[in-house]
Amino acid sequence: MLRNGLEPWHLLILVAVVVVLFGSKKLPDTARALGRSMRILKSEARAMRDDAEQAEDVAPRIDGSEAAPERSR
Repeated sequence: MLRNGLEPWHLLILVAVVVVLFGSKKLPDTARALGRSMRILKSEARAMRDDAEQAEDVAPRIDGSEAAPERSR
């Protein structure tokens, strides 16, 4: 029954249903909002990755792998 999954005519029916449900006037606004959301998500993921890389760079200094300077009394 589902030997090939989605075929091209399945996608055409899906697009037609979406246009009927949301209307052609709302689709550009919805696509624009989705694009903005994806851009924000991408920038936040990049910021988290950069923070993690900075934390890895700092970690060897915190865990004592480098010699700590001695304090004079």
